[in-house]
Amino acid sequence: MAQILVVDDEIGIRELLSEILADEGHSVRLAENAASARRVRSELRPDLVLLDIWMPDTDGVSLLKEWSAAGLLTMPVVMMSGHGTIDTAVEATRIGATDFLEKPIALQKLLATVKKALKGPVAPQKRPLTLDDFARSPLLKDLKRRLEQAAARTSVLLLRSSSGSIAEICARTLHVRNMPWLDLSATSEPISSETLQNAAGGIVFVADLAQFGRMQQMNLAFALERLEKHKLQLVAATTKPLAALGEAGWDAGVIARLGEVWVALPQLAGNADEVPEIAVLLLSHLAERGDAPLRRFSSAALNRLRMHSWPGDWAELTAAVKNLALSALDEEIGVDDVVRVLQPDGPAQAAATVLPMFEQPLREAREAFERLYLEHHLRQAGGNMTRVAERTGLERTHLYRKLKQLALNPGRRGEE
Repeated sequence: MAQILVVDDEIGIRELLSEILADEGHSVRLAENAASARRVRSELRPDLVLLDIWMPDTDGVSLLKEWSAAGLLTMPVVMMSGHGTIDTAVEATRIGATDFLEKPIALQKLLATVKKALKGPVAPQKRPLTLDDFARSPLLKDLKRRLEQAAARTSVLLLRSSSGSIAEICARTLHVRNMPWLDLSATSEPISSETLQNAAGGIVFVADLAQFGRMQQMNLAFALERLEKHKLQLVAATTKPLAALGEAGWDAGVIARLGEVWVALPQLAGNADEVPEIAVLLLSHLAERGDAPLRRFSSAALNRLRMHSWPGDWAELTAAVKNLALSALDEEIGVDDVVRVLQPDGPAQAAATVLPMFEQPLREAREAFERLYLEHHLRQAGGNMTRVAERTGLERTHLYRKLKQLALNPGRRGEE
């Protein structure tokens, strides 16, 4: 019969499920928390895992993500919760769970779910997005070389960025498939030496240091002291200067260690010509993973993407491409689709954009408005500087000077 791992922090539920499953002839292993579940998973490959969502150290969905990211989701996993919601079930299924049980669990429902999970195929692991997927982009190909060069010489690599979204892509690039992946952002409870031991040889990742609370900072300091012992590599991103972390009360020793080796991640601002190629590759990756149907961009759509200012940087571009892939009515994504996705959502969106300016000093508010104003006309004119000058009433030299002052990149300066 099957080898089943039951993970639940309530001893009564663990014992009850163990008795029921043992009576059915299954071999059962028990774990009271995520740390114990990691240890059991490292010792054997269970045929099935019954995983509670709400646990004191690391919640079940985070553990599921961790196993999926490390290529360890090689068995069916059934999530359990007494506080289950449809959203939680959908998220767990998207990550790789095969089913969802609500507590209290009825006997027949449990047995039927276990039988179905053991009988069905395990969903294939989806390959994470890495910089290898952008080999046709000179910008990201160069970034990959710099990352690998830096990572080969240090166990602590800092990624400086205005957006955390590309940081995980970079960390995934350095991650060796089927080795552990430990995301320190996933827990606010103290981690143990056992947790680090279970992640030995893998990557310890931090999406954004600026978002870390006090306990997470302590976990980071704890991990930093033990990287070499467990052959771990820390890849940490930050959207704020390290000096700002110091001002927020971070430990000076931790900051010094983090700042020894760093790589600045590129922004889309100033690299507009790379956007079409990156968008095409993102679209291809979505289709390869089965997350979206096969689509292609028209030339006009790609040009429109190139002309967008991308204030949300990589996260905004990634979200826009996925939106376009799922919402376009035709196989070819046209310029109208792009305009529909990128345009503001009417008066409410405009108010949300403008109202914060009232809290700024006059000079900063005026500069923020001028940036929005010129971004709008650049989009409307498709980057044609003659049209922008006509519509804004600015002389060309003054217009270029103003764009430079506001760090706006027109992308191209054609005179169509």
